[in-house]
Amino acid sequence: MDAFRILGGRPLAGSVAVGGAKNAALPIMAAALLTGDPIVLEGVPEVADVNMMARVLYRLGMHVHRGWDHRLRLETVDARCTTAPHRWVRRMRASFCVLGPLLARRRKAVVALPGGCRIGDRPVDLHLKGLSALGATLRIDRGYVVASAEKLRGTKIDLRGPFGPTVTGTGNILSAAVLAEGVTIIQGAAQEPEIVDLGNMLISMGAKINGLGTSQMEIEGVDSLHGTLHRIMPDRIEAATFLLATTIAGGRTTITGVQPAHLTSVLTAVRSLGADVWVGKDYITLQRSRPLTPADFHALPYPGLPTDLQAPLTAVLTLAHGRSQLTDHVFPERFSHIAELRRLGASIQRHGRTATVQGVPLLAGSEVFADDLRGGAALVLAGLAAQGETLVHRVGHIDRGYERFVEKLTLLGADIQRLHHARPSRPQPLGLTLAS
Repeated sequence: MDAFRILGGRPLAGSVAVGGAKNAALPIMAAALLTGDPIVLEGVPEVADVNMMARVLYRLGMHVHRGWDHRLRLETVDARCTTAPHRWVRRMRASFCVLGPLLARRRKAVVALPGGCRIGDRPVDLHLKGLSALGATLRIDRGYVVASAEKLRGTKIDLRGPFGPTVTGTGNILSAAVLAEGVTIIQGAAQEPEIVDLGNMLISMGAKINGLGTSQMEIEGVDSLHGTLHRIMPDRIEAATFLLATTIAGGRTTITGVQPAHLTSVLTAVRSLGADVWVGKDYITLQRSRPLTPADFHALPYPGLPTDLQAPLTAVLTLAHGRSQLTDHVFPERFSHIAELRRLGASIQRHGRTATVQGVPLLAGSEVFADDLRGGAALVLAGLAAQGETLVHRVGHIDRGYERFVEKLTLLGADIQRLHHARPSRPQPLGLTLAS
């Protein structure tokens, strides 16, 4: 089990480029199932989740070749495969995105119910509701969704759930509707840039889609799709993580290769915390030299503050001079990082979907365990600002979504290194979070 060793207390400085968005690449890779022609993707990040999706697609009869310069080539070599096995899908929720494309093109799909990070209940009922409305027959059998449809037909579908639109559900239904007969209207559609990126890729394959980036999309089904070349959008969550790293550690950094329009809510947040920000066409420079200011935040569907940044932002608030609150309206149980931040000296109380953070003068390095991708990033950020040495264990979670995380932080002046096969000196936590 690898760990990150961090010697904190050093301001960050320099420039770093972000990679392609993992959250866009995964459903786009799944959408390659919609055609027999080759799909070439550029800017695909080299992260564990992408490798896992490649394994899933291989089991579904696709050849996936990684070339130079973050390029992937995907092509179907056996269209008879329709089963995505539990062994792979249980490890990553986004692999459930193969359900819609499989059903639309191969008329049958047997996909294991998904797994992934421990961030609370994320049911797939809206996925199934949408596919059923398109005419699919579905049942759950021993942990698998078994779906079939001789012909999908356009209809009106509402994808609004109790915690807002479903992002992966929107991707699944969109990818199925492009080959359905007639017109499909998706109401309550997710507006995230990653869904727009998926839609743009489908359009380049010959799909007819209107309303991308709005809460209502209209899809006119086509008979077939063709191959394409598509570049994955920049990873807005990675960019925001580096901005928050500078916010908590102090210093001045420039994040390049970004689309600033995707980060409006994040820039508002870091400014309210006391950072100065300069925005260019494809870069953001952040400087934080003043004490951190407390603030109240709400994690919301796009264009709101992303739930993926709730944990890293909580880490930043631990050093703000006063009392802050952060409420997660998307995943109300996404708080496993709180117990580990407390081990570093943070003062955090949780009440339902809200964390109340009382800023402390300093954090002290300790041994902590990542329990999910973004919670792990939060522990790294806290370690950058903590006094002394912090060991972050179970960094495989972080590898799922951050490419060359240690190397990029090192470029910014962080004292961080990867320890291979590091053994923890205390028992590992069970991954449970108790309300307090």
